[in-house]
Formats: sequence, C-alpha cells, structure tokens
Amino acid sequence: MTDETRPYGASDRPEFLPAGEEPQGPADGPPPSTDAYGMGPGWAPPPLYPVVPQREPRGPNIALFAALAVVIALVAGGLASWGTFLLTRPSSGIDPGYALSTPSKQPTARPPESVAGVAAKVLPSVVSLEVKGNSEAGTGSGFVIKGGYIITNNHVVAVAGQAGQIRIRYNDRTSSGARVVGRDPNSDIAIVKPDGTVRAPELPLGNSDGVVVGDPVIAVGSPLGLSGTVTTGIVSSLNRPVEAGGSTGSDYALINAIQTDAAINPGNSGGPLVNAAGEVIGVNSAIATVGGSLLGEQSGSIGLGFAIPVNQARRIAKELITTGTARTSRIGITIDQSYQGQGCGSPPRPRAAPCRSRRGARPRRRACTRETSSWRSTARP
Repeated sequence: MTDETRPYGASDRPEFLPAGEEPQGPADGPPPSTDAYGMGPGWAPPPLYPVVPQREPRGPNIALFAALAVVIALVAGGLASWGTFLLTRPSSGIDPGYALSTPSKQPTARPPESVAGVAAKVLPSVVSLEVKGNSEAGTGSGFVIKGGYIITNNHVVAVAGQAGQIRIRYNDRTSSGARVVGRDPNSDIAIVKPDGTVRAPELPLGNSDGVVVGDPVIAVGSPLGLSGTVTTGIVSSLNRPVEAGGSTGSDYALINAIQTDAAINPGNSGGPLVNAAGEVIGVNSAIATVGGSLLGEQSGSIGLGFAIPVNQARRIAKELITTGTARTSRIGITIDQSYQGQGCGSPPRPRAAPCRSRRGARPRRRACTRETSSWRSTARP
C-alpha cells in the first residue's frame, strides 16, 4: 500500500438517498455550485453539440399549397389533353383544331386608268340578251347608248324573228323585256329598245379611225352566259376582212374588222371592245377557230377575235333608230363561197344577143343581158 492509497472503509461508500431528498451538509459550509462540472451535487456531463433553441410550431402555409395545387392541375390537364390528342388523332392528317391567320383588309379602289378602273366604268353599261324564237334560242351581249337604246349584233336577235322574245339583263341583276327597233344583216348591227326606263348609264363611243396596232383594249360581255366577263389584249391588226353573221343568205355580212387577241367567245357577240379610256372602239362580232367541232358545238377563243369598227356601227345605229333601216352601198359584186382557188376572177363575158324591135327595124348592137362579176374569197368557211 502506497502513500497515495488508503483502505476502503465504510466512510468511503456512496450514500444513496430516497428520491426527493438531498443530503444535508454542514450548516456552516458554502452552498453547492449549480453549474459546476466537477463531482458533486450539481455535476452534469458537458453537452456534445451546441444547444439550438427550438422554434415554436406554426400551422401549414395554405397559400403555398394552393398555388402548388393549381400548377400541378394545369400541368396535368395539359399533359392529359395532349395525350388524348395523340391517341385520337386520325392517321389521314386531319386536324380539327387547325386554323390559319385571317386576311388583312385591303383597299378595293383602283386608279381610273387601270384595267380594273376601266372595267368598273364600263360594266354598268353592258347587258346580256336572252333571245327565244319559235324553235331556237340563244344569248348574246350588248351595251347602252344615248337614249336608252342598246347596240348588239344582228345575228344575236335574228333568232327572235317577228314573234320571238328578248330579255335584257343588266349588270345590277335587274331585267326587262325588249323589242327590236331595227337590224341590218349586211353590217351585222341591230338596235334593241328595252321596255320601261333604262337606269344603266350610256357608254361613250370613241373613234375607231384613231386606233393603231398595239393599242391596249378590253372586251366585255357574257361569254357562254357568264355575264360581266372582262378580258384584255391589244389590237392585233386593222382592216381585216371577216365574215360575220350568218354564213349564207340574207344574214351574211363581210366586215372590215378590228382584230384583237383579247379572249372573245360565243356569247360575247354584240359586246363592246373599249380602249384604255373606256370608250367603245368596236362591237365584238366574230372569232376564228381551228379545225371542226364535235356535235355541232362551237369552239372557243384562240386569240383571234374580230370587232366591227365603232364608226361604222355609229352610222348604222343612227339610221336604224331614225328610219328603221340602214343604207348599204353595193357595187354589183357577190361572193362565191364554193370557189376553192386563190384570188378572185370573173366568169367569161357572155356574147351579146341581138335584140329585135317591135317594128322589125334593124337591131342595134347592144347587150340584152347584164354582165355580172363575182369575187371569190380566199378564206374558207
């Protein structure tokens, strides 16, 4: 046993006391320390980590949960819709929800000198004619001139004859009956007077003598019954001899026409051919075609249309309105359409036969028959 040791006795044993009782020290000794780390009544082991003060518990953030729920609902709804579209989309590429942007508003006004501006000026004066006869019917075009009269082609109204019916349809979709004032088969011009008041404006007549090749022109009419049709082109040639109207008989006409490449089709007959100022320079009357047509059908435009010069139409119209007939100059030449050769010629001069006087006088040497000549056209019908 060393000096540092001592025997373990009863006084060294720890004293155990019942709970709630504290040992009583000497009355005169100091009180035990409450924060001492040593052995003793106030001893306690040191803390391993810093003591963090605990916060008081609060309720849940309702606004945050609501916003999160809305976001989740939107995302889920979008995904569900997209999935439904993918599952139900047909394989043909049809998209019920497809849409294009709406067009922007554009002005419809055009300069007066443009084609659209001239057409807007001319169209109210152009009419469509529906003609019915005893066994035939047809359609054509015409235009209003001074006094409410309408110029058209003779072959348009010839179907009506004496007891037929003519119906005028205006650009504003109104219509009225009409009667023939006069017609001239030799020039293929006719004048029609509508029943009642004509509200359509008159179309100014130009000067066909001032037309030159290359001038821009506009043809207006009702081809194939399509009223208000406008086509454009140029003057291709002048003084073109063309057969118009009927091919034979009294309706046959040979005109010195204005040729144009503006599209002219069956139904355009009688409509105006106007210049860039909107003045009438011709009356559309005929077209050239290539080859024959099947089942009697008329073929369409190939860029060769012909119009009666307005200066000739003006003279004929004035005479028809004032007298009911038109004067035609004749030089004793007729056309032999059966001739297939080139150029023109005259038949052999018949030998003059002597004439006898009633009193038995010596006959004079003069012809009892009138010499005739024939002009054979190089064109084939």
